[in-house]
Amino acid sequence: MTGPEIGKTSLEAHPRDAEAIRHLREAVASGKDWYIALLEAMGLWSSKEEIYKGRDYRYLISGEAFDWALLAERLTDAADGLIPEGPKNALIFQGKPPELLPASDVKALIGPKYCHYLNYFYGVTVEGMLQLTVQEEVQKERQSVSRVREADIIEEAFVRIYGLGKSELLEQFREEKHVPKNRAANLTELKEFTYWLFKYRIRKCEKAKVASDTKKALGYLKRQWEKKGLFAALAVDDPCSLRA
Repeated sequence: MTGPEIGKTSLEAHPRDAEAIRHLREAVASGKDWYIALLEAMGLWSSKEEIYKGRDYRYLISGEAFDWALLAERLTDAADGLIPEGPKNALIFQGKPPELLPASDVKALIGPKYCHYLNYFYGVTVEGMLQLTVQEEVQKERQSVSRVREADIIEEAFVRIYGLGKSELLEQFREEKHVPKNRAANLTELKEFTYWLFKYRIRKCEKAKVASDTKKALGYLKRQWEKKGLFAALAVDDPCSLRA
């Protein structure tokens, strides 16, 4: 099965999606730990994309990267208020699960989506952290220069990471994906673009630089998590299904 087309506006619901929602509701109502039930429901879920309450939910970026937080938001919204708001929001918006499960347990609960989650972790989360940390480096170097535009800092950071500026890379991405060039990017497209940049970096940059930049980004992400008291629940391996 191929991934959903960008710009698709309506999709038929898959029967397993209804089964996933029903399982989550019944399991939590019967007293099962909501986080375990949620991961089980994720394992049952089948649709890669859907329109729900007028919003486009794309759970699988480029057919490879599983946006688990977006699916968690969708499933918990359908749980009829059975899941406590505080812990639910911490999971969805901060990436902070209520308990740290062994990776083997998480993998068993969500099944094949675990590999796709790791692709999302490295290809979207870590890639975004790489951009931020290099932007901070550029900003520190230019502290003595007055009126440095944020757009210029971002362009320079992209050149250092990818060899080209953001505007040129975004144009390439949109041309490849057949996305209108002058359209304002929404969150879904930004995630697609970030994952595309990850694949671009793997393909175009020297292996030593790829490894060094990824290590830098992981270090930056770890420091950010430590500041906020967060931790990674699933990211323990290299991407499983990455195709350059």
